[in-house]
Amino acid sequence: MSTISTTGSNTASSTTTLTQRLTAALCASILGACLVYFAGFSHIEAVHNAAHDTRHSSAFPCH
Repeated sequence: MSTISTTGSNTASSTTTLTQRLTAALCASILGACLVYFAGFSHIEAVHNAAHDTRHSSAFPCH
C-alpha cells in the first residue's frame, strides 16, 4: 500500500490576497473603460464602423 502525504505548500501558492484581486479588477475596469471610450469617441473611420452597431444597440451615443 502506498501512502500520500499532504503539505500546506500547495495551497499557499494558489491563494491570492484581497488586495491582489482588487488591483486586478481595478486594472481590468480601467482598461475596459479606455477601450469603450476610445471606440465610442474615435474619429478614425475604421474604428467607428467596426463598433457602430454594437454601440447603438447598447445605447452608447457616437454621433
